[in-house]
Amino acid sequence: MGERAGRRAKGRTRSPRWALWCVVIGALLVTGSGVAVAGTRVLLGTATATVTQQNLLGETRVETKRVSVKGAKTILLVGLDTRPHQDADKLIRSDSIILLHLPADHRKAYLVSLPRDSYVRIPAFDNGAQRYAGGRNKINAAFAYGSRGLTGDKALTGGFTLLAKTVRKLTGITPDAGAIIDFPGFRNVVTVLGKVCLTVDTRTTSIHIGHDNATGKVAKPYRINPDGTVRAKIRGVTPNIYRKGEHCFTPTEALDFVRQRDLLADGSYDYGRQRHQQQFIKAVIRTVLEKGLNSPTKLPGLLKAVGRTMTVDDGGIPLADWAFALRGLRADDLITVKTNNGTFNSDDIPGVGSAEILSDTSMELLRSVHEDTVDEFVLAHPTWVTRS
Repeated sequence: MGERAGRRAKGRTRSPRWALWCVVIGALLVTGSGVAVAGTRVLLGTATATVTQQNLLGETRVETKRVSVKGAKTILLVGLDTRPHQDADKLIRSDSIILLHLPADHRKAYLVSLPRDSYVRIPAFDNGAQRYAGGRNKINAAFAYGSRGLTGDKALTGGFTLLAKTVRKLTGITPDAGAIIDFPGFRNVVTVLGKVCLTVDTRTTSIHIGHDNATGKVAKPYRINPDGTVRAKIRGVTPNIYRKGEHCFTPTEALDFVRQRDLLADGSYDYGRQRHQQQFIKAVIRTVLEKGLNSPTKLPGLLKAVGRTMTVDDGGIPLADWAFALRGLRADDLITVKTNNGTFNSDDIPGVGSAEILSDTSMELLRSVHEDTVDEFVLAHPTWVTRS
């Protein structure tokens, strides 16, 4: 892959915070009964042919003559609110940062979310258009400083590279591969499935979608600040509410549910959103395995929908090899781990604002990813695993 030109469709919108989880579906779509090995290889070729490939890792990319998918691997997954296109002056901050860690035996996968407001040191960086001197800031600023002054593919590479350098400085981890996920693409995956069901664990009020009480038409229930937080309730509009209990989500509801963080009944805010993302993606994977892989009418559409969600740097390992190596994983083998045990540990930083401070135990978790000892960490800290 490396510097090969990406086959990116014009006008595609890049993903918000949660849609990056689609890459996990892409890795797991080739599992399940009824799919022969030879047939799986053919299907993988079909799916990966639609994936946009690009050098995202830049100077952090590990270049070796012979790269193998064997052994422990860590993939950096990033979601964006908007795609850098024509406006080189607009700062694009990464809205989700996840480390997907595969232990050496590839028998399970760990997902570790880095809070986007984590206070870290960002290294100095020159993207060819603007220099960044380096300094301490929220981790989501790394993508912004790496991409500023650039547009399109160059902005994606610049932002992703500085974020990868920041992750390496924080954790010691040099990502083996990386991915950015397309927002509309994930909706297409859910559309093909029809619906996805899960148990909602806390009353969730939408700040994005509601209905006008007078006309019954879809309307925005809240005015939103530029940083995405709630400014004020709009009179005469009732928001969508997802109540505790079993709920089957349509594509529109799914996108809405996993975006919410401000009005969660349990007050968990961003950690609650991360929890819902994790729970929902597992539910999607289960639905794919139960109703998608064994359906000759749904499978081709699923493969194409997944393939079109991703912009990927495969780290020199063919995408088919990545996916085929994960063919034995099931939804329950995907273990999600919370930084800071899912509780706020924030501080007001002059010039930065409220930022999340990673605890000593969170740093221990990140070291366990680097050292491939997450199994031991989870055994010692069972409450840090997200239940779904």
